[in-house]
Amino acid sequence: MMDYPSKLIEEAVTEISRLPGIGRKTAFRLALHLLKQDPEFTHRLAGSLLNLRDNIKRCSTCHMLSDTEECTCMHFRKDPTTVCVVEDTPDVMAIQNTAQYNGYFHVLGGVISPLEGIGPGELNIETLISRIASPESQVKEVILALSATMEGDTTSFYIARKLKAYNVKITTLARGVPVGGELEYTDEITLGRSIVKRMTYETGE
Repeated sequence: MMDYPSKLIEEAVTEISRLPGIGRKTAFRLALHLLKQDPEFTHRLAGSLLNLRDNIKRCSTCHMLSDTEECTCMHFRKDPTTVCVVEDTPDVMAIQNTAQYNGYFHVLGGVISPLEGIGPGELNIETLISRIASPESQVKEVILALSATMEGDTTSFYIARKLKAYNVKITTLARGVPVGGELEYTDEITLGRSIVKRMTYETGE
């Protein structure tokens, strides 16, 4: 355990090192960096983090992170006939950056993972079904754009089964996305091609 010259520095290092991918040595360097900056910088940083924690919301329709609960999708000219189902907001940004998709999104908030105690009830699956089942729905295609992992495949299979009762085409990304790969970290060209060349999803029934 490193001996710190100040209890205040040690407390800051402990909290910063709780962030993913940051060890105590990196946290120590970051704490020292903050001390070298103008106090206004640190106050702005702390204020923005508090504002983020206290005021960020999820859209009540698509569940994307947003400043309001009103659906941000509705403010853009998007194709209302397609809904792309993703795990979380970073996946939305990754797909948008490909410039190959112009439909709506639906954020599940995770994937089915029994080992982590995450079942269908912990995800935003029922609201997806409600969107498709709504009399006002124009959705003709649901794209299952989940990571090519066992958990992602299990979730896709579950959703496809649930949607089978509705008159919608169910597709999935072409396997240009590597098996076991996280969608968020797939390069834009590969991800874009996977969307363009998406395939009909088969449940094996």
